[in-house]
Amino acid sequence: MSEGGAAKSICSVEGVTAAATREGKMGLALIRAPGAAAGVFTSNRVRAAPVRLMIERIRQGELEVMIINSGCANAYTGERGYADAVRMAEIAGSATGSDPELVGVASTGIIGRFLDLPLITKQCREIAPSLERSPAAEDGVAHAIMTTDSVPKHALFSNEEFSLGGIAKGSGMIAPDMATMLAFIYTDADMESECLTGMLRQAARRSFNRVVVDGDQSTNDAAFCISTGERGQVNPAVFEAALEGVCRSLAQQIARDGEGATKLIEVTVRGAPDEDGAGRVARTIVSSPLVKTAVYGQDPNWGRVMAAAGRAGVDFDPESVSLWISGGDRRLPLLLRGEIVADLGRAGKMMAGDTVVLELDLGAGDGEATAWGCDLTEKYVEINGRYTT
Repeated sequence: MSEGGAAKSICSVEGVTAAATREGKMGLALIRAPGAAAGVFTSNRVRAAPVRLMIERIRQGELEVMIINSGCANAYTGERGYADAVRMAEIAGSATGSDPELVGVASTGIIGRFLDLPLITKQCREIAPSLERSPAAEDGVAHAIMTTDSVPKHALFSNEEFSLGGIAKGSGMIAPDMATMLAFIYTDADMESECLTGMLRQAARRSFNRVVVDGDQSTNDAAFCISTGERGQVNPAVFEAALEGVCRSLAQQIARDGEGATKLIEVTVRGAPDEDGAGRVARTIVSSPLVKTAVYGQDPNWGRVMAAAGRAGVDFDPESVSLWISGGDRRLPLLLRGEIVADLGRAGKMMAGDTVVLELDLGAGDGEATAWGCDLTEKYVEINGRYTT
């Protein structure tokens, strides 16, 4: 991997070093960045061992190191799985000279399989001496944590005062309230854990919690934000906007890289009674298999969009709704205040690109929200029909 070029995400942040390796499907990554920490986690009742461990550890408000493995989710593995997650932290602590209690753990891969701790130990010892701040290091981490992802995912905000960078993985088992995604976000702004936690929850609510690929919710998803504090205090409002922007970028990349996907779907809902209602309608539309398959087939079937909106549990008058479709730099109305104005031929042509944007105005308030998803293709069935074999 080339050492050239500029850092695209976490290694733009002062105080962050990283290293990674991958053997077949089994990847391992280390990120060292001592500082204040916050995390948000899956709401699935079947939570993986590393999620159970980190829900407890994140309460202490600080972390020094993250160890992340791919290929095995360490989910639905009982008390042995929990003990293995603790052992992963001890392995990373020993290899990096860190307190094991300040080591964060994350896993992704197949559910119901036990960790290969001897392999993790070997990989960790091999890469720990190579921790560095470089584009190659962050790209190695982004590749090591991938499962069915086809591309690594990076995001970066940087100004004269601070940097905020993140990497993520996620491609399938993606549904609202987190997904089969892991995100690791770092900043050199000086932020306290309590403040980080509130901002991360809000950013996740407007990004990771509005991503849908297939409607399945993961056992392992987690997003972390760690502040090294090396560049001092910053304007909280500027930081909050930057964090939301980084999370939104990662969420969009996850949706675009959905398993088998050929198109990103972006749905913006306006005119809802409130933001939460707008979010529910937008998520319901991007979750609809009928909408997703219509987008794949370049079929501007606006009736499917309206049917999905109507079952979202949000109050609005169907006769007051307006709907537009966009592709490239073109925008075309399909409904205007309940009147059908669709030119299906033109609308179908606008769906030929890799991004389809739907805008829905419910005419029922000031609430607005955006959600992201992807089309549903034969390739999705192929990938998941043979996932463990």
